Amino acid sequence: MTELYIAIGAGVLALLVAAFLFRLVTNQPSGGHAVQEIGALIQEGAMAFLRREYTILAGFVVIIFIVLAVLIDFNVTGNSTIENLISDGNLSVTGPWTAIAYLAGAIGSALAGYIGMNIAVRGNTRTATAAETGLNPALRIAFNSGAVMGLTVVGIGIVGVTILWLIFGNPNVIAGFGFGASSIALFARVGGGIYTKAADVGADLVGKVEAGLPEDDPRNPAVIADNVGDNVGDVAGMGADLFESYAGSIIATIALAWTAANAVQDIEAPKIVLPMMLAGIGIFASIIGTSIVRTKDDATMGNLLWSLRFGIFGAGILALIGTGIYILMNDSLSFDLFWVILVGLVVGQVIGTATEYFTSYEFAPVKWIAQQSQTGHPSTIIAGIAIGLYSTVIPTIAIAAGIWIAYELAGLYGIGLAAVGMLSTLGITLATDAYGPVADNAGGIAEQAGLDPEVRERTDSLDALGNTTAATGKGFAIGSAVLTAMALMAAYGQVIDIDSFDLLQPKVLIGALVGALLPFLFAGLTMQAVGTAAGHMIEEVRRQFREIPGLREGAPGVRPDAARAVDISTRGSLKAMILPGLIAIAAPILVGLFVGAHALGGMLAGSIIAGFLLAIFMANAGGAWDNAKKYIELGNFGGKGSDPHAAAVTGDTVGDPFKDTSGPAINILLKLMAVVSLIFGPLFI
Repeated sequence: MTELYIAIGAGVLALLVAAFLFRLVTNQPSGGHAVQEIGALIQEGAMAFLRREYTILAGFVVIIFIVLAVLIDFNVTGNSTIENLISDGNLSVTGPWTAIAYLAGAIGSALAGYIGMNIAVRGNTRTATAAETGLNPALRIAFNSGAVMGLTVVGIGIVGVTILWLIFGNPNVIAGFGFGASSIALFARVGGGIYTKAADVGADLVGKVEAGLPEDDPRNPAVIADNVGDNVGDVAGMGADLFESYAGSIIATIALAWTAANAVQDIEAPKIVLPMMLAGIGIFASIIGTSIVRTKDDATMGNLLWSLRFGIFGAGILALIGTGIYILMNDSLSFDLFWVILVGLVVGQVIGTATEYFTSYEFAPVKWIAQQSQTGHPSTIIAGIAIGLYSTVIPTIAIAAGIWIAYELAGLYGIGLAAVGMLSTLGITLATDAYGPVADNAGGIAEQAGLDPEVRERTDSLDALGNTTAATGKGFAIGSAVLTAMALMAAYGQVIDIDSFDLLQPKVLIGALVGALLPFLFAGLTMQAVGTAAGHMIEEVRRQFREIPGLREGAPGVRPDAARAVDISTRGSLKAMILPGLIAIAAPILVGLFVGAHALGGMLAGSIIAGFLLAIFMANAGGAWDNAKKYIELGNFGGKGSDPHAAAVTGDTVGDPFKDTSGPAINILLKLMAVVSLIFGPLFI
């Protein structure tokens, strides 16, 4: 049991360090009256949205809890090996164990999102204030804010999975933890993504293009809603997303290892313990990595990128060293598993670096999109789509090579372990992602509070870096989702005792077609939701400029009705998140019940292939459009206010729901459908 307790200890340490960083950030100066007032509005709007979202989700969680207890726990697990594993007599053979694990996963996911957003809405004002002093203090506060999210996610994730494994020792039960995490993550990502992009589109199209206002101008009523949206979408949503990726990859690998160990009823079999131990080692490495992120006050974009890379690469190397030593000390583990873990880390870095190349204005693809903006809005859109399509090549080759090598080294178990390896240093990689919205908000606050232009220049540097790290984080999340979903699909095959899914069988082919369709349907629903909510936001911004005397001119004492804009985004997002979430849960159950277990396997395969490519395309196209706009705003091709800038703003507004709503939500769709199939699989036999 020593390794399992070490994993739990690592999780507890991560939570303690997160608490320390939370206190460290909140003890920093929060700025003058104007900065604090704007920060309070953002905090109030973000928390109000989260309360309303979690209230709706609480009812959904209760319903799923009852369904799992009735259909799974009292119908399936009574025949499982749990009877032999629970020897103290405190738990009966049948009980709502999967449902309880589901509840724990849902609470853990919601808690991770809440804590991450809580620090983000406090770190933004402090980052803006620190930027008055220099670039490095601002980077440290923004990054530490992101580190709170990263360490909270891995801490809650590993503690939850390991404790449930110690209690139940059954992968079918702890899969409920992944189901709970996935269901909350999907709603959080979709709801938050719709919210933020509805506000962002309204702020850009009316404020920038029609009214000619600077970005984050306080006269624009959608600006506060946009700032709120950065937190509920890119922080709470992303945190919940990667929480379920992290937990799901560990659970899937345990389930695959369980098949071999099941005959001897050994919950401490080396291959079962390894993913939890690897996650624990990764936490220690991430904590060290977060402590070494620094930069200079005169840093360029390249310097800032390498400041973060230094921490990420350092954590990855430390995790590899620690895991290699652990495997060498364990005679029951083949050293081939070390190479599997290395494959996972390398594939993650390759996907991240490729994403950075296609989305950063330091490189040719984004500069080409900016250049195309000189010939108008259509050229900008065409160029962004082309770059998004090209950007799928390297991640696909990397994932394919990773799957092949991992399988050759360790079979299906290797695929799951590679996913755990990729996510082992999530504590720091998520920190670099969550840091972005904090820096973005800091820039907006600096603009709205009228701080010195030099402050905005510094926050803009951090924001541009944040756009790149956010795009990299999304690529990383999507890549890990493919490996995790494949491992869950393999575990599903073991549950229903099917070794392979033959595409020459009509039912499997039908399932594959349905699975390939679902990501497109899902993306269409979320894009439509953003368009509808953005339309309402645009009309509201226009109305306020038209009906509030002196607002557009910036007359003294005249303020926009920001609360109205926040309410429009809130109502639109909460209403629209329901249908996509229900489709993700209902589709595998309906296919399994009416077409069969083989068709469901085909559906999972089809969804993974189509969903991966569509998600990478949308996330990277959106990120490239965004940074093409920022490249022009630096003074290239006419700079702000020029015709190319107006075309680039159009590209950015099209790309916003691509990269922040539909694209990243697809990876949750893939894992949620896979874990639902794993849990409900016994009903389809």
